[in-house]
Amino acid sequence: MQTYGNPNPTYEWWVGNSVVTNRAGRFIGSHVAHTGLICFAAGANTLWEVARYDSSIPMGHQGMVSIPHLASIGIGFDEAGVWTGVGVATIGIFHLIFSMVYAGAGLLHSLLFDPDLKEGPIPTTSKFKLEWENPDNQTFILGHHLIFFGVACIWFVEWARWHGIYDPAIGEIRTVFPGYGDFGRIWNHQFDFLSIDSLEEVMEGHAFLAFLEITGGAWHIATRQIGEYTSFKGSGLLSAEAVLSWSLAGVGWMGIIVAFWCAQNTTVYPPEWYGEPLAFKFGISPYWVETVDITDASAPWGHTSRAWLSNVHYYLGFFLIQGHLWHALRAMGFDFRRILSALTAIEANSSSS
Repeated sequence: MQTYGNPNPTYEWWVGNSVVTNRAGRFIGSHVAHTGLICFAAGANTLWEVARYDSSIPMGHQGMVSIPHLASIGIGFDEAGVWTGVGVATIGIFHLIFSMVYAGAGLLHSLLFDPDLKEGPIPTTSKFKLEWENPDNQTFILGHHLIFFGVACIWFVEWARWHGIYDPAIGEIRTVFPGYGDFGRIWNHQFDFLSIDSLEEVMEGHAFLAFLEITGGAWHIATRQIGEYTSFKGSGLLSAEAVLSWSLAGVGWMGIIVAFWCAQNTTVYPPEWYGEPLAFKFGISPYWVETVDITDASAPWGHTSRAWLSNVHYYLGFFLIQGHLWHALRAMGFDFRRILSALTAIEANSSSS
């Protein structure tokens, strides 16, 4: 956290990040507990949506979020290929159970385990202690994060390959083989990815990401700082606040991309589960509106799942980007108190004149 040169800064209770700034164990505890909250929300919302689902109304017209995503990856269908919600409640309960496991792990890391990760039950524990001015430490930790992301992409690709996902082009669940190694076609979709209409290309994109992330992760774990550690390489800039700003930028940008993709793409977001494509409007800011009348459906305030997801993701992404700018400037040393001081000085000069 930015201290503006104060060796003993104090923070209010609501500045939660301050208690994990230089304590890797507490940092992990907060991450795990946050995962538990997300897991609980996913499980609880899934069960709530299953309880209120009305098969006589299109799913996308009921304003749901969790079960449309499950339907998109081929979960909840009977042997005839009709969506019935089979097994969806089990997934919701599974998430609730694991949310308690995550909560317990968060408490252990916060209250019992070493807050600084100087020692632990395995020899490599100390390697994950955050050292902001140690580039080898930072690249080592980054490498593990990248590998985990890559493995998650592989899991999704293999799920589509062996179990199958929903293809709106044929209205059925089918297996999708991504064609490992055919990355040239994916590279050409850098600027027109919103128009992708093939599940093979969607899976190839995830396979491509898996390759990049695992390769990059292995590189970061195996390599060490080469040459002098200069400001260009992050010296004097790496800090908890800088990492927070980059995280906010990444999540915010993903939220904005999802908003545009969800609003128009009907391959990743089938109309059967999310509702019809939306129309783009621009007033004070961008937003998307319905293209069909669904006022006779049960969707909250007359909006489809697609409308909720697109608009909420965009505005959450927008404000996360603002948070990125705030924390990035603080990490670079900018003192926002100077703005208040300048405004106070202007007001004082106006009053005196």
